[in-house]
Amino acid sequence: MRVNHSRRPTAQRRPPVWRRPPPPEPPRSRFHRSRTLRRLGRLDRWAFDGVAAAYLPGLEYVLPRLSRFADNGVLWFTSAGMMGLAGGARLRRAALRGSIAIAVASPAVNLVGKQAFRRRRPVVDLVPPIRIRWKLPTSHAFPSGHSASAAAFAAGVAMEAPRPVAAPVVATAAAVAFSRVYTGAHYPGDVLAGVGIGVLAALGTRTVWPAHPPAAKVTPAEDTVTGRDLGELVTEDGRGVVAVVNRAAGGGDTAVRGAAAIVPSRADYALEVLRRELPAAEVVTFTAGDDLDKVFGEAAGRASVLAAVGGDGTVNTAARAALQHDVPLLVVPGGTFDHFARALGLASATEAVSAYRGGRLGRVDVSYIAPEAARRGREEEHIFLNTAGFGAYTELLEIRERLERRIGKWPALAVAAVRTLRHSEPVNLVVDGRERRVWLAFVGNCRYGARGATPNWRARLDDGWLDVRTVSTGRRIPRIRAVAAVLAGHLHIIPGYRAWKATGLEMASPAGGLVIARDGELTSLPGRLRFGKHAGALTVFCPDAALG
Repeated sequence: MRVNHSRRPTAQRRPPVWRRPPPPEPPRSRFHRSRTLRRLGRLDRWAFDGVAAAYLPGLEYVLPRLSRFADNGVLWFTSAGMMGLAGGARLRRAALRGSIAIAVASPAVNLVGKQAFRRRRPVVDLVPPIRIRWKLPTSHAFPSGHSASAAAFAAGVAMEAPRPVAAPVVATAAAVAFSRVYTGAHYPGDVLAGVGIGVLAALGTRTVWPAHPPAAKVTPAEDTVTGRDLGELVTEDGRGVVAVVNRAAGGGDTAVRGAAAIVPSRADYALEVLRRELPAAEVVTFTAGDDLDKVFGEAAGRASVLAAVGGDGTVNTAARAALQHDVPLLVVPGGTFDHFARALGLASATEAVSAYRGGRLGRVDVSYIAPEAARRGREEEHIFLNTAGFGAYTELLEIRERLERRIGKWPALAVAAVRTLRHSEPVNLVVDGRERRVWLAFVGNCRYGARGATPNWRARLDDGWLDVRTVSTGRRIPRIRAVAAVLAGHLHIIPGYRAWKATGLEMASPAGGLVIARDGELTSLPGRLRFGKHAGALTVFCPDAALG
């Protein structure tokens, strides 16, 4: 057999080489499922690396400790407690609103946000060890709970507190948010998301609890008052000012505190401020047993400016004297509640002195109650600047006045509230021609913004309206719901609640006379009354925030 040598043998094929398959890609989080989010993720990591590599002298020790102190809201609840103890209604409201905002934001972040996104914590290789002084958190990263709590508290405080208090709180909150990136606990995106949630939580509190304006608006007064130029009324040393001081106001009642009381009352503090800032002002001290109407009347007769140091009852009497003698009124807060002073934006005696020296004058409405048969004059009118209440409210004040000399004002108020809500009965009245069984009634000088048992803020003090609110009931009062409504500040959930505005109101009691609380002071009046307004009748000193 012939062999063909011209043909080459076929090359043998090599067996295929087995290669290990590539490992499966780890499941991508929601941050990496879109191109936009991937870019944001890269930007987030780049920003984190930049902060991690930064060296900020002096903050290497401060920020880690600040971040640690903010754990579990300790920093913010401590601040809220200090603001509450510092006194002042605005600070207490600010502390409460900030705490409520944290209570909303923290569960939203930790129970919902972190579980929904499950983002891993940053790798801290670039973070200097000096910043990582404690164990890093093991929970998910997005959003930042510390940042949410910080922003919620700061935004809540900023809605209520004055700027000198709000600014440091906001700055501290910003430092806490930055420290979460600086210490390697979060990416910047985590912090920004937490801040957004915190701010939204604080804003959400306004839906159920509207924020109070710093001052109710008033109509600016003309440059000349009572025929005198403003320069004649306002002097640097207070010449022409006659200040009447009720030293029993604001916790200064020696029958309760003792003759040798160590802690001065608010009126005592205000008196010291007036003597230091306005040395030429005449000071008249009111003592128990004096006729307050006579003291204020004599003071207003010789004053260019009448100043009243005390609570709402003292200011009420001063306003009546200022109206009779046509002089401007300087309200100096020195009582327990100081509703009218706070409405004007005057939280302290120092702010009152500043308003006087600034020469800022405004005109406010004055409401009145008069017997229906009285002449159309002001002699028989009983004025009020804040509220007039009757029914269960007057019973509460009567019980409180009986008890406060023995146990103090605040314990007496608590006991009186319990007794009143348990035992008070409706009063038969005829209101604008309609018969009603009224359990609680409230008439405000100008419209109030809140809906509670005793609303305490107004947008304006010159709107010309009476704010009328009544709770009319049948034979039986829903006690539990009434107590809940009074405590929660929402009387509209009680059956029979009605609110309206009016320029006048007529009221009659078939049983005879009525006891009415005007600006916290009880007054016995005849059974047939009319309520009315004197628009812009009273001239007062006020801060810039009130003019508008």
